[in-house]
Amino acid sequence: MTTPFLETPIEFLKGVGPSRSDLLKKELNIHTFGELLTFFPFRYVDRSKFYQIADIRDDHSFIQIKAKIVHIQTIGAAHHQRLVATVRDDSGEIDLVWFQGVKWVLDMLSPQQEYVIFGKPGIFNGRWNIPHPELEIPTTQPLPLNEVIRPIYNSTEKLKSKGLDFKGIGKLVRTILLHEKFIMHESLTPEIMQRLRLINRQEAFVNIHFPQSPELLKKAQTRLKFEELFYIQLRLAKQRYGRLLKHEGHQFLKVGDYVNQFYHHHLTFALTNAQKRVIKEIRADLGSGNQMNRLLQGDVGSGKTLVALMTMLIALDNQFQSCLMAPTEILARQHYNTISGMLTGLNVVVKLLTGSTKAAERREIQAGLHAGTVHLLIGTHALIEENVKFKHLGLVVIDEQHRFGVAQRAKLWEKNVVTPHILVMTATPIPRTLAMTLYGDLDTSIIDEMPPGRKPIVTRHVYEPGRGKVFRFIRDKISEGRQVYIVFPLIQESETLDLKNLIDGYQSIILEFPPPQFSVSMVHGQMKQQEKDLEMKRFLERETQIMVATTVIEVGVDVPNASVMVIENAERFGLSQLHQLRGRVGRGDDQSFCILMSSYELSAEARKRLSTMVRTNDGFEIAETDLQLRGPGDLQGTQQSGIMDLRIADIVKDEKILKYARNVANEIISTDPALSKNENDILALHLRNMDQKQQNWGLIS
Repeated sequence: MTTPFLETPIEFLKGVGPSRSDLLKKELNIHTFGELLTFFPFRYVDRSKFYQIADIRDDHSFIQIKAKIVHIQTIGAAHHQRLVATVRDDSGEIDLVWFQGVKWVLDMLSPQQEYVIFGKPGIFNGRWNIPHPELEIPTTQPLPLNEVIRPIYNSTEKLKSKGLDFKGIGKLVRTILLHEKFIMHESLTPEIMQRLRLINRQEAFVNIHFPQSPELLKKAQTRLKFEELFYIQLRLAKQRYGRLLKHEGHQFLKVGDYVNQFYHHHLTFALTNAQKRVIKEIRADLGSGNQMNRLLQGDVGSGKTLVALMTMLIALDNQFQSCLMAPTEILARQHYNTISGMLTGLNVVVKLLTGSTKAAERREIQAGLHAGTVHLLIGTHALIEENVKFKHLGLVVIDEQHRFGVAQRAKLWEKNVVTPHILVMTATPIPRTLAMTLYGDLDTSIIDEMPPGRKPIVTRHVYEPGRGKVFRFIRDKISEGRQVYIVFPLIQESETLDLKNLIDGYQSIILEFPPPQFSVSMVHGQMKQQEKDLEMKRFLERETQIMVATTVIEVGVDVPNASVMVIENAERFGLSQLHQLRGRVGRGDDQSFCILMSSYELSAEARKRLSTMVRTNDGFEIAETDLQLRGPGDLQGTQQSGIMDLRIADIVKDEKILKYARNVANEIISTDPALSKNENDILALHLRNMDQKQQNWGLIS
């Protein structure tokens, strides 16, 4: 059987061969002709534009100048020679530098000759230079149309050493595009292309690499971005409709004694309007006869756990059990304590199951689950163990679900013949675009209102010289009866070093706040669970005023009396983590404060993170900024999901295209969920091929 042209191994492309093909595979994960075509340029340079030497800035990636050679010299011994040619225009001078091919370049250069020079500027010893530039003698002839806009491809030092810089990669791409067998079959229906005025796929691939004009480049980008985002949305829409068709859900029609007793006699405060709205959305799902699959978003302290508890009580009113799975033992224990406390006086049996649960207690819990006498089970990964069996599991609640793998989550809903309802909670607000892309197959509810009486946390950024002032502030707050967290960073790659930093910090805090006047706790991830629990209990019961910790307290500690959060080396934390840590205070009625400590030496990105924290408490605004700064691949554990491996689209910059893609995909699936209509054959085929080839959509033909 003949291999389709675009699936031809890359070593068979003219100009590649075994050595270059090995590098392309290792450095860029390019194995075939088609994969090379989906290695898109990351920038374009307008070759009709010329810079003056005096106008060159350090943010210019590539420049084109017209200048005359005024001086040529070789520097260094024969085997380590470099060639430096100084060129001048009306505004100034710049050096052209070659480290390789010195003899060949020297023979080519002509003193006093004017050249068109193209390359990437840099500074060495205080002087501007362009290493290994491209040179051409000026001509009065205009550039060919397809060479005016030059594509710039990412490369690596190893590739460059084999002649595969941006220009070398461009030559290989051009070889494929000019080949007589190059055909890029269409992947969108005529109706979609006509409706959105998209150019065809072949034209898009030609113009994304070698644009015939700025207008055609823009059309090619729009076409390929839409295609990429559309197929992500189409898959999600298909999954969602397929789930609704495939998974009947338990119908919870009754709201009975458990909910009413809890609501009227045990709830000591009023629900917020946002909580009421979300519970109404959940009730509609539970009564629909289809399986609920809902994402519940809400900032730290917005009351998600209460919503989850009331959903569990609805399940119990309909004679079904529920379970809540949390990513850490600390968080599971926190949920257990909170929920058990809220249900005091109600005839509801709540159990906690974690890795440290004793064998005898574990057997007792398992027997109770099987008999149906355990109503709510809260725990960690221990819940998915094979011997944990329920009598009637009707609802699964997952907290901070991005910390669990897909396979782990799936084991929970396999514990029943009829798939249980799913409520996924996260305290990390997810930007709209990321939610549309990552959780498009889930219905979404948002608690966007904090309980009444909560005062916004005051956040300040303090540089190291202001530490004395911060310590005085801590003393004042402790004298008022408040408690304080001091958090040190813990980076996995350097746990030993960071643990030392924590212990050094702990010792310096004790020197500053000595006993018996003050009492200081310390908690970190390498302590045994009993030790952590003891220290946290001491802090909760106000036996200690200061808790020195790592990010282990990011989740799971709820101390209303703690009103000050000091974050050391705050520049080492991501925005979402800073926001989560800040959420540990502000849990009571008193004004709370978050102090971000850092040195003066900050990157532009770190400065932006810290200024964002000072400016706003809005978790969704923080999440949007975090997405812009870090990109989607680093958020929400999306690397493991695969769907965020975008080749050309950017879900932040291309939000408008994403919304179009989502709307079109939903419209198609709403009228043809199985993509079985003739007019959608092309979509079904492309989606099937993408799944087979792990979404490498450039190979499909």
